Amino acid sequence: QVQLVEAGGGLVQAGDSLRLSCAASGRSFSIYAMGWFRRAPGKERDFVGAISRNVGYTWYADSVKGRFTISRDNAKNTVSLQMNSLKPEDTAVYYCAAQTLAGPVQSPTSYDYWGQGTQVTVSS
Repeated sequence: QVQLVEAGGGLVQAGDSLRLSCAASGRSFSIYAMGWFRRAPGKERDFVGAISRNVGYTWYADSVKGRFTISRDNAKNTVSLQMNSLKPEDTAVYYCAAQTLAGPVQSPTSYDYWGQGTQVTVSS
C-alpha cells in the first residue's frame, strides 16, 4: 500500500504562483511514476502532468505546458507541482496519484493510489 498526502492548495489571484506537494509513504519504493490530475466543478478528472520516479522524465498537458513544472525528491518521497501564471480556469481540486506499473500517464486508470486532493482557487 502507498499513502499519498497533498498539501499547498489555497486561494490566489490570477497571475500568481502556487506550489503543491505530495508526500508518499508506505511502499513508496514500488512507485513507477507520479501524476497530477485536477477536477473542476462539474467536469471530468483531467491530466495535468506526471514524472517518472527513476529517470525524472516529465509529461504535461498542453493547457499547463510552460506554466507548471513537476519535480521529485526521491530521498524525501515527495513530488511537487509548481504552478505559475495561474488562471481562473486552473481552479480545481488537484490530486496526486501513483502508478506502480508503467502505463499511459495521461489515463487515471493507470494509477493505483490517489491522494485526497487539495483545492486550488484562482480568482480573476
